[in-house]
Amino acid sequence: MNRTDRLYAIREELRRAGTQGRTAEQLATTYEVSTRTIKRDVAALQHSGFPIWARLGRTGRYVVDPAATLPPVNFTDAEASGLAAAIAAHRGQPFDDQARAALVKVLGVMDPQARLRTAALTERIWIDHATVDADARTRRAVEQSLRDKRVLSLRYRGGEGVVSDRRVDPQILAFTRDHWYLVARCREREGIRWFRLDRIVRAQITSEPSVDEPVENIGAPPASAAAVADV
Repeated sequence: MNRTDRLYAIREELRRAGTQGRTAEQLATTYEVSTRTIKRDVAALQHSGFPIWARLGRTGRYVVDPAATLPPVNFTDAEASGLAAAIAAHRGQPFDDQARAALVKVLGVMDPQARLRTAALTERIWIDHATVDADARTRRAVEQSLRDKRVLSLRYRGGEGVVSDRRVDPQILAFTRDHWYLVARCREREGIRWFRLDRIVRAQITSEPSVDEPVENIGAPPASAAAVADV
């Protein structure tokens, strides 16, 4: 397990532990690292703003502020399985990592019996993961640039195989014709362009703020398309 995954796992483990918390030794055993590594990881989480505090005493424990945990969630096993199926079908696509993190949080606060029923049901839902549009680094750069409103520096291979460098203002992520596209204002071409994610050779976020275009200037979506917010 790499450090990023371990930090996330520790955070969710402490959420699930609630007021009982976990000792550094327990976490070290769970993640097969030293207690010194666990203490560094906890310090990194605290530095990032995650509300962990240390309970003093002979068997001191790390505890998460109750305000950081979700209230009881009354998802049924069918609802949670539907979310799991949708997220599994979306694997490798934009905001996949965030969707899976959200599902872990939902499962972590469900009633234990409902969680067991969900596990049994999802074992009987199979998804083919053969299609992935872009590599993870490209996808994450596109996600972050859209979320943080930053200009994106692209190296892009067009349909004819010609590679060019572009600086773009991200506007929309669109899925159509079996591919994901970044719809962006290209500063070199001075207009809206559609960039297929699997043709982006390299994507780097810049520190320059991007400029949002009015939706009406971007063009009409496909007749069958709709914003996620409208689903």
